[in-house]
Formats: sequence, structure tokens, C-alpha cells
Amino acid sequence: SREELKNRVEKLGYEISQDYQGRELHLVGVLNGAFMFIADLARHLRIPCQICFLQASSYKDKQVSTGEVILMHNLDLSGKDVLVVEDIFDTGLTLKHIKEDLKMQKPASLEICTLLNKRIQDKIDIYVKYIGFEIEDRFVVGYGLDYAEKFRELPYISCLD
Repeated sequence: SREELKNRVEKLGYEISQDYQGRELHLVGVLNGAFMFIADLARHLRIPCQICFLQASSYKDKQVSTGEVILMHNLDLSGKDVLVVEDIFDTGLTLKHIKEDLKMQKPASLEICTLLNKRIQDKIDIYVKYIGFEIEDRFVVGYGLDYAEKFRELPYISCLD
């Protein structure tokens, strides 16, 4: 619900602020799905932060990943504390590519925050430090998540299937 999202994002903001106290954090939002989450999360941080974005796609107009990840960005994160902000961690394919790509820039630190962690089999093993909610293997939309670019505007998360 809208209220559950608000409360959990506020708690994540507090936890992240505690962990990065005294440092400037570079939030890297994964477009398009994480735009609402990163905006709300940034408003709850109590530390200096910069916000930037990269675009990642592996779904096109389907409900399952195509298996091909396309990344687009022009980020310079060398020597910076970086937190990737993702909408959903499902197969791990997108996050694996993002992490490998950003590690090549040699950031001071690199962690991941995801709003949703989907419980599925055969998931790529990636450490995600901050998780908003654990969810079942369902196709979800709302709060930035979409199906064929529809439903992003919903202020809550709902199952499409």
C-alpha cells in the first residue's frame, strides 16, 4: 500500500544515513523503474547525496526477462561511495551487469538497495545490502514498475498476474 511504501522507504533512508554518516553518497537510480523510489529515498536521507541515473533494460514489452541487458550511462564514479537504487531484484541479471560495469570505475564503495526482492529459483547470487520488501514470484506494477510502460504512476504496488 501507499502507507507501507512510505514507512519502509523512511526506515531505509534512516538506515542508509546511519551507515554513511560523515560521507557523501552517490545514488545511482536504475531507470525507468526506480525513479519514484529514489526520489522518496533521497528525501529521507540525512546525509549529503548526489543523484544520477543509468538506464537498464532486459524486459522490453514482456513479463519475463529477455536475457539481454542493455546499459546506458555516462557516469564518473571513481573514488565515490555509490549506492545503486533498483526497483526490483528478480533474476539478478540486470544487477550483475550494473555491478560489473560500475566496478570498472573503481568507486570507493559500491552497494545495492532494492525496493523489492523477488523470491525465485535460479537467482544470480548478488549481495543486496538494503531490501525494502520480500515478495513472491509475481509480476508487479506500480510505484515506478511497469508493464509495457503502463502502470508506473500507481502510488502502490499491485500484482498484474
